[in-house]
Amino acid sequence: MPPRRVLLTLCLGDMGMIKKTAMITIAGRPNVGKSTLVNTLVGEKISIVTPKPQTTRTRIYGIVNRGETQFVLLDTPGFHKARTRLGEYMVGVVRESVAGVDAVALLVEPVENIGTQEQMLIEQIKANGVPAVLVINKIDTIKKPELLKIIALYSAAHDFAAIVPISALKGDGIGELLDELEKFAVDGPPLFPEDMVTDQPERQMIAEIVREKLLLCLEREVPHGTAVEVSRFSEREDGVVELDITIYCEKDSHKGIIIGKNGQMLKKIGQMAREEIEAFLGTKVFMETWVKVKDKWRDNIAMIRNFGFTE
Repeated sequence: MPPRRVLLTLCLGDMGMIKKTAMITIAGRPNVGKSTLVNTLVGEKISIVTPKPQTTRTRIYGIVNRGETQFVLLDTPGFHKARTRLGEYMVGVVRESVAGVDAVALLVEPVENIGTQEQMLIEQIKANGVPAVLVINKIDTIKKPELLKIIALYSAAHDFAAIVPISALKGDGIGELLDELEKFAVDGPPLFPEDMVTDQPERQMIAEIVREKLLLCLEREVPHGTAVEVSRFSEREDGVVELDITIYCEKDSHKGIIIGKNGQMLKKIGQMAREEIEAFLGTKVFMETWVKVKDKWRDNIAMIRNFGFTE
């Protein structure tokens, strides 16, 4: 189902300064910087980021409180041509997220061409009649004359409510972007508690941290065919958290690559993940990791749902 304001409104009691909310979908092609932008806006890492496409697999809510406004930002998978049932689910998430929100922030790269993905997203925006802000990312990589050409190109393609050039990585233009997005806020109570930065539970955040390290350490198709499950989360009396992590892949050959010679690759992935998980949880972590094969799980609806990818 598309995100609905009524489904998210909670009985939160007195929430202080917040008097209006803006639910904003961040949409764009893979690797355009959506998750980096959401992390920058929130001020914390809530979405994993890698140079590889399809890093984000589902919709993630990031919450930003600014003055009297609560922004609920929907980080979405990159809009792409699906080749698996999981890919179809991801594209479906994007389509649904462009409906039922206060506005869409269409994030694009600074190139003098409107690609197929951007054209399709603009059509989705038009079909849903939702206001949209064009956000041109990575402006630190181009000169002003080039930027003006890109603005003119997109202005001719759609009547955007605003066009905001930014650098999500460097934080340039972020204040101006929030100023524009705030114009779509509606009066009402906050949708989330003011101390909450994301809707993702701890187990999901931990699984995503491990999957990020898989994407960073492995090449080609191997990391894209993985899923991560936290099968045990236990806190000892001394505060140490014990985790059992299972990494699923689609082929025996991929399992061998993930484990590596003498287990060195799995050890590297586990160490990188454990260090970030300890920083995230604020405590020592003891983690055991296994690798299992689930043949063609990305085309198996039951397995996809079992891994938490549900409509």
